[in-house]
Amino acid sequence: MIDNFALAISHGLLLLTAWLLLRRDDLDSEDPAPSKTRPGRRPRA
Repeated sequence: MIDNFALAISHGLLLLTAWLLLRRDDLDSEDPAPSKTRPGRRPRA
């Protein structure tokens, strides 16, 4: 009984997380290409 309850809770939370992530509006938009330098680092001289 406890094993089935634990499986149902964990799988339910995974399904809820996937559903919320797939509903996001920014999932379909692409950001511009990232720059070659990392933020916070100075370019080599």
